[in-house]
Amino acid sequence: MPKPKKRAEKLSTQTSPVVRMSAQVKTELLTTMQRLGVVRSEAYNKLGSVNYWGLDWKKAYPLVRVFRTPESLDLPSKLMEWTVSDVFKAINAQQAACIEALGKEIWRRYPGNDNQDKRNQCYRQLKTTEFLADSFLHRIVRKQYQRGHSWVRNQIVYQQGGYKCKRISRHRYQLELAGLQRGKRNQIIVRSHRKIKGQIRLIYNKDLERFEIHWLVNYGTVDTPKKLKEIGIDKAYTEAYYDSDGNVHGGGLGKLASQKSDRITAKNMNRGKLWALSRKYKEINPAKSARILENNLTRKTENRRYRLDLAAIASLISSASKSLLSEPIKVFAEDLTKPIKGKPHSKAMSRKLNAWMKGYMRDSLQKWANWTGSVITEVQASYTSQVDSVTGTLLGARKGDNLIRFTGDVLQADLNAARNLLVRGADKDITRFMPKEEVQAVLIRRTACFLKGLGLTLLNAVELGWLDSKHTKCKAFKELASGS
Repeated sequence: MPKPKKRAEKLSTQTSPVVRMSAQVKTELLTTMQRLGVVRSEAYNKLGSVNYWGLDWKKAYPLVRVFRTPESLDLPSKLMEWTVSDVFKAINAQQAACIEALGKEIWRRYPGNDNQDKRNQCYRQLKTTEFLADSFLHRIVRKQYQRGHSWVRNQIVYQQGGYKCKRISRHRYQLELAGLQRGKRNQIIVRSHRKIKGQIRLIYNKDLERFEIHWLVNYGTVDTPKKLKEIGIDKAYTEAYYDSDGNVHGGGLGKLASQKSDRITAKNMNRGKLWALSRKYKEINPAKSARILENNLTRKTENRRYRLDLAAIASLISSASKSLLSEPIKVFAEDLTKPIKGKPHSKAMSRKLNAWMKGYMRDSLQKWANWTGSVITEVQASYTSQVDSVTGTLLGARKGDNLIRFTGDVLQADLNAARNLLVRGADKDITRFMPKEEVQAVLIRRTACFLKGLGLTLLNAVELGWLDSKHTKCKAFKELASGS
Protein backbone atom coordinates (compact mmCIF):
# COMPACT_ATOMS: atom_id res chain seq x y z
CA MET A 1 0.00 0.00 0.00
CA PRO A 2 1.60 3.35 -1.00
CA LYS A 3 2.32 5.91 1.68
CA PRO A 4 -0.30 8.68 1.92
CA LYS A 5 0.84 12.08 0.75
CA LYS A 6 1.52 14.74 3.37
CA ARG A 7 -1.26 17.30 3.66
CA ALA A 8 -0.69 20.94 4.56
CA GLU A 9 -3.46 23.32 5.62
CA LYS A 10 -3.78 26.59 3.72
CA LEU A 11 -4.25 29.05 6.59
CA SER A 12 -4.37 32.83 6.46
CA THR A 13 -5.33 35.57 8.91
CA GLN A 14 -8.20 37.74 7.75
CA THR A 15 -8.99 41.21 9.07
CA SER A 16 -12.67 42.19 9.12
CA PRO A 17 -13.48 45.79 10.13
CA VAL A 18 -16.33 46.63 12.49
CA VAL A 19 -18.65 49.00 10.62
CA ARG A 20 -21.28 49.69 13.27
CA MET A 21 -21.72 49.60 17.05
CA SER A 22 -23.44 51.70 19.68
CA ALA A 23 -21.57 54.17 21.89
CA GLN A 24 -22.44 52.09 24.95
CA VAL A 25 -20.96 48.96 23.41
CA LYS A 26 -17.82 50.84 22.40
CA THR A 27 -17.32 52.12 25.95
CA GLU A 28 -17.77 48.64 27.42
CA LEU A 29 -15.37 47.03 24.94
CA LEU A 30 -12.65 49.61 25.64
CA THR A 31 -13.14 49.12 29.39
CA THR A 32 -12.88 45.35 28.98
CA MET A 33 -9.68 45.75 26.96
CA GLN A 34 -8.09 47.85 29.71
CA ARG A 35 -8.96 45.30 32.40
CA LEU A 36 -7.74 42.38 30.31
CA GLY A 37 -4.54 44.36 29.68
CA VAL A 38 -3.84 44.12 33.42
CA VAL A 39 -4.35 40.34 33.25
CA ARG A 40 -2.11 40.09 30.18
CA SER A 41 0.78 42.05 31.73
CA GLU A 42 0.64 40.17 35.05
CA ALA A 43 0.42 36.79 33.32
CA TYR A 44 3.42 37.65 31.16
CA ASN A 45 5.40 38.79 34.21
CA LYS A 46 4.60 35.60 36.15
CA LEU A 47 4.64 32.89 33.48
CA GLY A 48 7.52 34.38 31.47
CA SER A 49 10.00 32.99 33.99
CA VAL A 50 12.14 29.98 33.05
CA ASN A 51 10.55 28.17 36.00
CA TYR A 52 7.47 27.67 33.78
CA TRP A 53 9.48 26.61 30.74
CA GLY A 54 7.66 24.06 28.57
CA LEU A 55 4.43 24.24 30.58
CA ASP A 56 1.23 23.20 28.77
CA TRP A 57 -0.86 26.31 28.03
CA LYS A 58 -3.95 24.53 29.37
CA LYS A 59 -2.40 24.59 32.87
CA ALA A 60 -1.62 28.31 32.86
CA TYR A 61 -4.96 29.71 34.04
CA PRO A 62 -4.99 28.07 37.53
CA LEU A 63 -1.48 29.46 38.16
CA VAL A 64 -2.65 33.01 37.38
CA ARG A 65 -5.79 32.70 39.50
CA VAL A 66 -3.60 32.24 42.57
CA PHE A 67 -2.67 35.95 42.53
CA ARG A 68 -5.31 37.48 40.24
CA THR A 69 -8.99 36.52 40.30
CA PRO A 70 -11.56 37.68 37.72
CA GLU A 71 -13.70 39.11 40.53
CA SER A 72 -10.95 41.57 41.47
CA LEU A 73 -11.30 43.23 38.02
CA ASP A 74 -15.03 42.54 37.61
CA LEU A 75 -14.32 40.29 34.61
CA PRO A 76 -16.09 37.11 33.43
CA SER A 77 -13.95 34.06 34.19
CA LYS A 78 -14.01 32.85 30.58
CA LEU A 79 -12.70 36.12 29.12
CA MET A 80 -9.83 36.06 31.60
CA GLU A 81 -9.09 32.39 30.92
CA TRP A 82 -8.96 32.93 27.14
CA THR A 83 -6.59 35.88 27.62
CA VAL A 84 -4.25 33.89 29.87
CA SER A 85 -4.20 30.99 27.39
CA ASP A 86 -3.39 33.40 24.56
CA VAL A 87 -0.54 34.90 26.61
CA PHE A 88 1.02 31.54 27.36
CA LYS A 89 0.79 30.44 23.73
CA ALA A 90 2.85 33.54 22.90
CA ILE A 91 5.33 32.61 25.64
CA ASN A 92 5.60 29.08 24.22
CA ALA A 93 6.37 30.57 20.79
CA GLN A 94 9.04 32.77 22.36
CA GLN A 95 10.59 29.73 24.04
CA ALA A 96 10.60 27.80 20.74
CA ALA A 97 12.35 30.72 19.01
CA CYS A 98 14.94 30.77 21.81
CA ILE A 99 15.65 27.04 21.37
CA GLU A 100 16.15 27.52 17.63
CA ALA A 101 18.51 30.44 18.23
CA LEU A 102 20.64 28.28 20.57
CA GLY A 103 21.60 25.93 17.73
CA LYS A 104 24.94 27.64 17.12
CA GLU A 105 25.86 27.64 20.81
CA ILE A 106 25.08 23.92 21.12
CA TRP A 107 27.07 23.15 17.96
CA ARG A 108 30.01 25.20 19.22
CA ARG A 109 30.03 23.21 22.48
CA TYR A 110 29.48 19.80 20.80
CA PRO A 111 30.85 20.08 17.22
CA GLY A 112 31.13 17.43 14.52
CA ASN A 113 29.04 14.43 13.52
CA ASP A 114 30.36 12.40 16.44
CA ASN A 115 28.43 14.58 18.88
CA GLN A 116 25.06 14.34 17.11
CA ASP A 117 23.57 12.24 19.91
CA LYS A 118 24.75 14.74 22.50
CA ARG A 119 23.17 17.62 20.57
CA ASN A 120 19.88 15.69 20.30
CA GLN A 121 19.98 15.13 24.05
CA CYS A 122 20.38 18.88 24.60
CA TYR A 123 17.32 19.59 22.47
CA ARG A 124 15.30 17.00 24.41
CA GLN A 125 16.31 18.65 27.69
CA LEU A 126 15.34 22.08 26.36
CA LYS A 127 11.74 20.96 25.86
CA THR A 128 11.18 20.90 29.64
CA THR A 129 12.78 22.35 32.76
CA GLU A 130 15.35 19.50 32.74
CA PHE A 131 17.85 21.94 31.22
CA LEU A 132 18.01 23.79 34.57
CA ALA A 133 20.13 20.93 35.95
CA ASP A 134 22.67 21.35 33.13
CA SER A 135 24.95 24.32 33.84
CA PHE A 136 25.82 24.85 30.16
CA LEU A 137 22.22 24.82 28.91
CA HIS A 138 21.04 26.89 31.87
CA ARG A 139 23.67 29.54 31.13
CA ILE A 140 22.99 29.89 27.40
CA VAL A 141 19.21 30.00 27.93
CA ARG A 142 19.59 32.75 30.52
CA LYS A 143 21.75 34.66 28.07
CA GLN A 144 19.43 34.25 25.07
CA TYR A 145 15.95 34.21 26.59
CA GLN A 146 14.52 37.60 27.45
CA ARG A 147 11.67 37.56 29.92
CA GLY A 148 8.64 38.94 28.13
CA HIS A 149 6.50 41.88 29.21
CA SER A 150 3.24 43.13 27.76
CA TRP A 151 1.73 46.59 27.51
CA VAL A 152 -1.12 45.51 25.21
CA ARG A 153 -4.39 47.16 26.19
CA ASN A 154 -6.39 46.94 22.96
CA GLN A 155 -7.34 43.27 22.53
CA ILE A 156 -10.01 40.77 23.57
CA VAL A 157 -9.78 37.09 22.68
CA TYR A 158 -13.01 35.12 22.18
CA GLN A 159 -13.31 31.39 21.68
CA GLN A 160 -16.19 29.92 19.65
CA GLY A 161 -18.47 29.80 22.69
CA GLY A 162 -17.92 33.47 23.46
CA TYR A 163 -19.84 34.86 20.51
CA LYS A 164 -22.57 34.18 17.95
CA CYS A 165 -22.34 35.09 14.27
CA LYS A 166 -25.40 35.80 12.12
CA ARG A 167 -25.48 36.89 8.48
CA ILE A 168 -27.64 39.97 7.87
CA SER A 169 -26.67 40.88 4.26
CA ARG A 170 -24.30 39.82 1.51
CA HIS A 171 -21.08 41.02 3.13
CA ARG A 172 -22.25 41.94 6.62
CA TYR A 173 -22.48 39.81 9.74
CA GLN A 174 -23.81 40.54 13.20
CA LEU A 175 -21.66 39.37 16.10
CA GLU A 176 -23.01 39.00 19.62
CA LEU A 177 -20.00 39.11 21.95
CA ALA A 178 -19.85 38.04 25.58
CA GLY A 179 -19.91 41.14 27.78
CA LEU A 180 -19.08 42.08 31.36
CA GLN A 181 -22.59 41.23 32.62
CA ARG A 182 -23.77 37.64 32.70
CA GLY A 183 -26.39 36.91 30.02
CA LYS A 184 -25.87 40.23 28.24
CA ARG A 185 -24.09 40.31 24.87
CA ASN A 186 -22.70 43.22 22.89
CA GLN A 187 -23.85 43.50 19.28
CA ILE A 188 -21.55 44.74 16.52
CA ILE A 189 -21.81 44.71 12.70
CA VAL A 190 -18.78 43.40 10.79
CA ARG A 191 -17.94 43.55 7.08
CA SER A 192 -16.70 40.15 5.89
CA HIS A 193 -16.83 37.94 2.78
CA ARG A 194 -17.38 34.76 4.80
CA LYS A 195 -18.94 33.66 8.06
CA ILE A 196 -16.70 34.23 11.07
CA LYS A 197 -15.92 31.15 13.16
CA GLY A 198 -13.25 29.72 15.44
CA GLN A 199 -11.15 31.83 17.78
CA ILE A 200 -11.32 35.55 17.05
CA ARG A 201 -9.41 38.56 18.31
CA LEU A 202 -11.15 41.91 18.66
CA ILE A 203 -8.55 44.69 18.28
CA TYR A 204 -8.88 48.44 18.51
CA ASN A 205 -6.62 49.84 15.79
CA LYS A 206 -5.39 53.18 17.12
CA ASP A 207 -3.87 54.26 13.81
CA LEU A 208 -7.11 53.80 11.86
CA GLU A 209 -9.30 54.56 14.89
CA ARG A 210 -11.54 51.55 14.36
CA PHE A 211 -12.30 48.09 15.76
CA GLU A 212 -11.24 45.02 13.78
CA ILE A 213 -11.86 41.28 14.00
CA HIS A 214 -8.76 39.16 13.30
CA TRP A 215 -9.42 35.48 12.68
CA LEU A 216 -7.88 32.49 10.95
CA VAL A 217 -9.37 31.24 7.68
CA ASN A 218 -8.75 27.70 6.43
CA TYR A 219 -8.76 27.60 2.62
CA GLY A 220 -8.45 23.80 2.49
CA THR A 221 -5.50 21.44 2.24
CA VAL A 222 -2.76 20.81 -0.29
CA ASP A 223 -0.89 17.56 -0.98
CA THR A 224 2.90 17.53 -0.81
CA PRO A 225 4.50 15.28 -3.48
CA LYS A 226 7.02 12.71 -2.33
CA LYS A 227 9.70 14.02 -4.69
CA LEU A 228 10.24 17.78 -4.88
CA LYS A 229 12.34 19.82 -7.26
CA GLU A 230 15.20 21.52 -5.40
CA ILE A 231 16.34 25.11 -5.93
CA GLY A 232 18.46 27.59 -4.02
CA ILE A 233 17.48 31.23 -3.53
CA ASP A 234 19.51 34.30 -2.66
CA LYS A 235 17.69 37.04 -0.75
CA ALA A 236 18.88 40.30 -2.24
CA TYR A 237 18.24 44.01 -1.74
CA THR A 238 17.81 45.00 -5.39
CA GLU A 239 15.31 42.19 -5.94
CA ALA A 240 13.54 39.99 -3.40
CA TYR A 241 14.79 36.57 -4.58
CA TYR A 242 17.23 35.28 -7.19
CA ASP A 243 16.88 31.52 -7.73
CA SER A 244 19.46 29.01 -8.91
CA ASP A 245 17.67 28.64 -12.27
CA GLY A 246 18.45 32.29 -13.05
CA ASN A 247 14.96 33.69 -12.44
CA VAL A 248 14.38 37.01 -10.67
CA HIS A 249 11.40 37.35 -8.32
CA GLY A 250 10.37 40.70 -6.91
CA GLY A 251 12.48 43.01 -9.03
CA GLY A 252 12.39 46.63 -7.92
CA LEU A 253 12.39 45.90 -4.18
CA GLY A 254 15.55 47.95 -3.63
CA LYS A 255 14.08 50.92 -5.49
CA LEU A 256 10.96 50.91 -3.30
CA ALA A 257 12.95 50.52 -0.09
CA SER A 258 15.39 53.28 -1.08
CA GLN A 259 12.57 55.67 -2.02
CA LYS A 260 10.91 55.09 1.35
CA SER A 261 14.16 55.59 3.23
CA ASP A 262 15.12 58.76 1.29
CA ARG A 263 11.64 60.25 1.69
CA ILE A 264 11.64 59.70 5.45
CA THR A 265 15.15 61.14 5.76
CA ALA A 266 14.26 64.31 3.85
CA LYS A 267 11.01 64.65 5.78
CA ASN A 268 12.74 64.31 9.14
CA MET A 269 15.40 66.86 8.19
CA ASN A 270 12.68 69.41 7.46
CA ARG A 271 10.83 68.49 10.63
CA GLY A 272 14.03 69.08 12.58
CA LYS A 273 14.15 72.64 11.29
CA LEU A 274 10.53 73.18 12.29
CA TRP A 275 11.22 71.82 15.77
CA ALA A 276 14.07 74.31 16.08
CA LEU A 277 11.74 77.17 15.04
CA SER A 278 9.11 76.02 17.52
CA ARG A 279 11.63 76.06 20.37
CA LYS A 280 12.93 79.45 19.21
CA TYR A 281 9.47 81.09 19.28
CA LYS A 282 8.37 79.37 22.49
CA GLU A 283 9.54 82.30 24.63
CA ILE A 284 9.12 85.27 22.28
CA ASN A 285 5.93 84.21 20.44
CA PRO A 286 4.13 81.30 22.17
CA ALA A 287 1.13 81.50 19.80
CA LYS A 288 3.32 80.98 16.72
CA SER A 289 5.17 78.14 18.43
CA ALA A 290 1.84 76.45 19.17
CA ARG A 291 0.67 76.87 15.55
CA ILE A 292 3.85 75.22 14.27
CA LEU A 293 3.36 72.30 16.62
CA GLU A 294 -0.31 71.90 15.71
CA ASN A 295 -0.17 72.43 11.95
CA ASN A 296 3.27 71.18 10.89
CA LEU A 297 4.59 68.66 13.41
CA THR A 298 1.77 66.15 13.85
CA ARG A 299 2.24 62.53 12.73
CA LYS A 300 -1.14 61.73 11.22
CA THR A 301 -0.25 62.33 7.55
CA GLU A 302 3.24 60.84 7.89
CA ASN A 303 1.91 57.71 9.58
CA ARG A 304 -0.54 57.22 6.71
CA ARG A 305 2.25 57.59 4.12
CA TYR A 306 4.47 55.22 6.11
CA ARG A 307 1.75 52.56 6.17
CA LEU A 308 1.29 52.93 2.41
CA ASP A 309 5.04 52.54 1.83
CA LEU A 310 5.19 49.42 3.98
CA ALA A 311 2.11 47.99 2.27
CA ALA A 312 3.71 48.50 -1.17
CA ILE A 313 6.91 46.72 -0.10
CA ALA A 314 4.98 43.91 1.61
CA SER A 315 2.82 43.44 -1.51
CA LEU A 316 5.91 43.17 -3.71
CA ILE A 317 7.54 40.61 -1.39
CA SER A 318 4.32 38.59 -1.21
CA SER A 319 4.02 38.58 -5.02
CA ALA A 320 7.66 37.48 -5.30
CA SER A 321 7.08 34.59 -2.86
CA LYS A 322 3.96 33.54 -4.75
CA SER A 323 5.85 33.65 -8.05
CA LEU A 324 8.73 31.60 -6.63
CA LEU A 325 6.47 28.99 -5.03
CA SER A 326 3.98 28.61 -7.86
CA GLU A 327 4.40 24.82 -7.58
CA PRO A 328 5.55 22.44 -4.81
CA ILE A 329 9.35 22.67 -4.56
CA LYS A 330 12.10 22.34 -1.96
CA VAL A 331 13.86 25.64 -1.36
CA PHE A 332 17.27 26.13 0.25
CA ALA A 333 17.43 29.67 1.62
CA GLU A 334 19.90 31.69 3.67
CA ASP A 335 19.53 31.67 7.43
CA LEU A 336 19.50 35.43 8.10
CA THR A 337 18.00 35.36 11.59
CA LYS A 338 21.16 36.84 13.08
CA PRO A 339 22.35 40.42 12.42
CA ILE A 340 24.75 40.68 9.47
CA LYS A 341 28.16 41.72 10.76
CA GLY A 342 30.91 43.10 8.57
CA LYS A 343 32.67 46.27 7.61
CA PRO A 344 30.79 49.46 8.54
CA HIS A 345 28.70 51.10 5.83
CA SER A 346 27.84 54.72 5.28
CA LYS A 347 24.87 56.09 7.21
CA ALA A 348 22.76 56.17 4.06
CA MET A 349 23.56 52.54 3.20
CA SER A 350 23.00 51.38 6.78
CA ARG A 351 19.64 53.14 6.85
CA LYS A 352 18.53 51.40 3.64
CA LEU A 353 19.73 47.97 4.75
CA ASN A 354 17.86 48.36 8.03
CA ALA A 355 14.65 48.75 6.01
CA TRP A 356 15.34 45.55 4.06
CA MET A 357 12.47 43.66 5.81
CA LYS A 358 14.26 40.30 5.67
CA GLY A 359 12.04 39.05 8.51
CA TYR A 360 8.92 39.69 6.42
CA MET A 361 10.58 37.90 3.50
CA ARG A 362 11.11 34.84 5.68
CA ASP A 363 7.50 34.83 6.92
CA SER A 364 6.13 35.37 3.42
CA LEU A 365 8.13 32.43 2.08
CA GLN A 366 6.85 30.17 4.83
CA LYS A 367 3.24 31.23 4.26
CA TRP A 368 3.30 30.44 0.55
CA ALA A 369 5.24 27.24 1.21
CA ASN A 370 2.39 26.10 3.45
CA TRP A 371 -0.12 27.00 0.75
CA THR A 372 1.62 25.08 -2.04
CA GLY A 373 3.05 22.13 -0.12
CA SER A 374 6.62 23.38 -0.58
CA VAL A 375 9.44 22.92 1.93
CA ILE A 376 11.73 25.75 3.09
CA THR A 377 15.11 24.64 4.46
CA GLU A 378 17.45 27.28 5.86
CA VAL A 379 21.18 26.66 5.48
CA GLN A 380 24.40 28.27 6.69
CA ALA A 381 24.87 31.42 4.61
CA SER A 382 28.54 32.16 5.36
CA TYR A 383 30.72 32.72 2.25
CA THR A 384 27.95 31.76 -0.22
CA SER A 385 28.51 35.12 -1.97
CA GLN A 386 32.29 34.60 -2.18
CA VAL A 387 32.50 30.97 -3.32
CA ASP A 388 32.86 30.21 -7.03
CA SER A 389 29.81 28.02 -7.77
CA VAL A 390 31.64 26.34 -10.70
CA THR A 391 34.57 25.00 -8.66
CA GLY A 392 33.22 25.28 -5.10
CA THR A 393 36.35 27.16 -4.01
CA LEU A 394 37.23 30.62 -2.72
CA LEU A 395 39.15 31.48 -5.89
CA GLY A 396 37.68 34.72 -7.23
CA ALA A 397 36.57 38.17 -6.10
CA ARG A 398 33.13 39.69 -5.51
CA LYS A 399 32.81 43.18 -7.00
CA GLY A 400 29.35 44.73 -6.87
CA ASP A 401 26.85 42.56 -8.74
CA ASN A 402 29.59 40.42 -10.31
CA LEU A 403 31.85 37.63 -9.14
CA ILE A 404 35.07 37.54 -11.13
CA ARG A 405 36.45 34.00 -11.30
CA PHE A 406 40.18 33.23 -11.18
CA THR A 407 39.96 32.45 -14.90
CA GLY A 408 38.66 35.94 -15.66
CA ASP A 409 35.11 34.79 -16.38
CA VAL A 410 32.34 36.87 -14.81
CA LEU A 411 29.31 35.42 -13.00
CA GLN A 412 26.22 37.27 -11.83
CA ALA A 413 26.79 37.51 -8.07
CA ASP A 414 23.24 36.74 -6.91
CA LEU A 415 22.88 33.81 -9.32
CA ASN A 416 26.24 32.49 -8.14
CA ALA A 417 25.13 32.75 -4.49
CA ALA A 418 21.82 30.98 -5.23
CA ARG A 419 23.68 28.05 -6.85
CA ASN A 420 26.00 27.86 -3.85
CA LEU A 421 22.99 27.73 -1.52
CA LEU A 422 21.54 24.86 -3.56
CA VAL A 423 24.79 22.92 -3.16
CA ARG A 424 25.02 23.92 0.52
CA GLY A 425 21.64 22.25 1.15
CA ALA A 426 23.15 18.81 0.48
CA ASP A 427 26.59 19.56 1.95
CA LYS A 428 27.30 17.14 4.80
CA ASP A 429 30.45 19.00 5.89
CA ILE A 430 28.72 22.37 6.43
CA THR A 431 25.64 22.41 8.65
CA ARG A 432 23.27 25.24 9.44
CA PHE A 433 24.60 26.07 12.90
CA MET A 434 28.29 25.61 12.15
CA PRO A 435 30.35 28.70 13.16
CA LYS A 436 31.64 30.94 10.41
CA GLU A 437 35.28 30.07 11.24
CA GLU A 438 34.67 26.35 10.70
CA VAL A 439 32.91 27.03 7.39
CA GLN A 440 35.95 29.06 6.29
CA ALA A 441 38.28 26.20 7.28
CA VAL A 442 36.28 23.68 5.22
CA LEU A 443 36.34 25.96 2.17
CA ILE A 444 40.08 26.63 2.56
CA ARG A 445 40.78 22.89 2.55
CA ARG A 446 38.66 22.41 -0.57
CA THR A 447 40.45 25.29 -2.27
CA ALA A 448 43.82 23.73 -1.41
CA CYS A 449 42.76 20.38 -2.93
CA PHE A 450 41.62 22.13 -6.12
CA LEU A 451 44.88 24.06 -6.39
CA LYS A 452 46.87 20.89 -5.82
CA GLY A 453 45.32 19.46 -8.98
CA LEU A 454 46.65 22.52 -10.84
CA GLY A 455 50.09 22.10 -9.32
CA LEU A 456 49.72 25.22 -7.15
CA THR A 457 49.50 26.06 -3.45
CA LEU A 458 47.45 28.47 -1.38
CA LEU A 459 50.38 30.90 -1.25
CA ASN A 460 50.60 30.82 -5.05
CA ALA A 461 46.88 31.66 -5.26
CA VAL A 462 47.34 34.66 -2.95
CA GLU A 463 50.31 35.90 -5.01
CA LEU A 464 48.33 35.55 -8.25
CA GLY A 465 45.42 37.49 -6.74
CA TRP A 466 43.05 34.53 -7.01
CA LEU A 467 42.54 34.17 -3.25
CA ASP A 468 41.72 37.09 -0.95
CA SER A 469 44.58 37.79 1.44
CA LYS A 470 42.14 37.96 4.38
CA HIS A 471 42.01 34.15 4.34
CA THR A 472 45.72 33.99 5.26
CA LYS A 473 44.70 34.76 8.87
CA CYS A 474 42.66 31.56 9.01
CA LYS A 475 44.11 28.76 11.17
CA ALA A 476 43.46 26.16 8.46
CA PHE A 477 45.34 28.30 5.90
CA LYS A 478 48.37 28.56 8.17
CA GLU A 479 48.39 24.82 8.80
CA LEU A 480 48.13 23.96 5.11
CA ALA A 481 50.67 26.60 4.07
CA SER A 482 53.22 25.28 6.58
CA GLY A 483 52.58 21.69 5.50
CA SER A 484 51.61 20.53 9.01
